[in-house]
Amino acid sequence: MLDPVRLMLLCELADRGTMTAVAAACGYTSSAVSQQLAVLEREAGVALLERDGRRVKLTHEGRRLVAHARIVLSALETAERDLRSADVPRGPIDVACFSTFASVHVVPALAAARERYHELGIRLHELEPPEGISALRARRCEVAVCYSYNLTPSPPPEELTVHPLVTEPILVALPTDPSGILQVERGRADRQGITLDRLTDAEWIVGSREGGSTALIRRACALAGFAPQITHAVDNYELVLRMVAHGLGVALVPLLAAEAYGLAPGVTLCEISDVELTRSIFALTHTLSGTRPAVDAVLNLLGSTN
Repeated sequence: MLDPVRLMLLCELADRGTMTAVAAACGYTSSAVSQQLAVLEREAGVALLERDGRRVKLTHEGRRLVAHARIVLSALETAERDLRSADVPRGPIDVACFSTFASVHVVPALAAARERYHELGIRLHELEPPEGISALRARRCEVAVCYSYNLTPSPPPEELTVHPLVTEPILVALPTDPSGILQVERGRADRQGITLDRLTDAEWIVGSREGGSTALIRRACALAGFAPQITHAVDNYELVLRMVAHGLGVALVPLLAAEAYGLAPGVTLCEISDVELTRSIFALTHTLSGTRPAVDAVLNLLGSTN
């Protein structure tokens, strides 16, 4: 019998065109994707792929199997929804989420779920949005909590359903006494805000992902008329705030990060007055699984903690 996971990989190859793209989307290595499709060929008893230069493409039989596979995978999704269609949320459900939202919102949701839904088991996986989306598409989780910045939006894949959760401001974290940059009162956020052009000479601490906060800082500073001097690449906001407190640079910090880790002594968070910076946080689900009671329960719990 043909394996549904391998059929899913074949469909992904038909949609994405390369083994590398399939691997990135589904959380596999390119070698693992190739091996799984080779096994599928042996199971099918016909050639499904053929060389096309340095790539592979589907044969006529491969395209025929993709058409059948889409029907089979859709039927399996329908069967799963039907079996889980009872009013009482039950069974294990896996949630992928980045650390700051998990700390402030998912942990209370897990505690509430134990009290409210005795047959529902939620398993948390700490993953950044790209990895969370890959896990969701590969069916390794049912809900992925992700985010997108207003200046550098990243639309989710079309086959996923978006459930908005919260939109938060992005603040700038400064040393309390950043000589030559800004003088502010210790431990107090400047509610009047500052303009980014006051930080043209500052050293910036950014995330290590070029497509994440790094791109946001480059875009925001470009709108303010300068290129940022990027010195450090750090993903952990607790470490970022500690570095800022020691005068090692300035950084853009979502409000949620300050709520998760607290404001370190020697750090001031200021609003930005000349460029609007926000981060939208949302949950993603598969379109076909969005009505499962367990999924709905998780979405309700996440929404109620905001």
